[in-house]
Amino acid sequence: MTTAPLALAKITWRHPQTNVVQEFVLTEGATASIGRQASNDICIPEQHVSRQHAVINYRDGVFMITDLGSANGTFVNDQLLTEPFPLASGDVIRLYVPELHFSATVTDEEHRLAEEMGTLITATNSTGKGRLIITNGPQEGTTVPLLLGRLTIGRATSKATWEIGLQDPSVSRPHARLELIEDCWVIYDLGSANGTLVNGTLVTEKGRKLRDGDVLTLGETKLLFRAG
Repeated sequence: MTTAPLALAKITWRHPQTNVVQEFVLTEGATASIGRQASNDICIPEQHVSRQHAVINYRDGVFMITDLGSANGTFVNDQLLTEPFPLASGDVIRLYVPELHFSATVTDEEHRLAEEMGTLITATNSTGKGRLIITNGPQEGTTVPLLLGRLTIGRATSKATWEIGLQDPSVSRPHARLELIEDCWVIYDLGSANGTLVNGTLVTEKGRKLRDGDVLTLGETKLLFRAG
């Protein structure tokens, strides 16, 4: 018998065009991308919101929010985020203008309604498939499907031989490598000048396993990793 995912939190906000309250329920392990682009888990069609603005993901028992290099910044309780931030019930997330309210209380009725309305966000299983979404800079919004078992990322140049090229002069030639190991993506830094970060932490020579919703930083470029 399969156990239903445990609903742990909800996010509510008013649609900027209709003024109707929207509510999304997050289950244990869930990742929710937020932005103006329709492909986000939570799409907020407001001019001050970047196409890929922020991401909330579940790490070690806590929902963390990370800005994705947005043009206007992400604020929690009016404090500008400069690194991943743990959310607590009652926190107010502001995407420059739109406000989202985070709550760690979800009733059975709210859970049921979210299932019916398609606003229940659940964990994604790691199946070996995945994609990277470039969230800032000249390639913002570009999605790169991870179709090979081994991919190198580096600066986009006319003589580049790597599979993923980034239009960023602060990215090395090459910069990092992704490998699929037992249905899990692992990232390695290739001795880059500026390092490779996952959720703000430097990747060591041992590499770093990626989880859905992880934010990669290579030079000035941020990429959102989505599993499954």
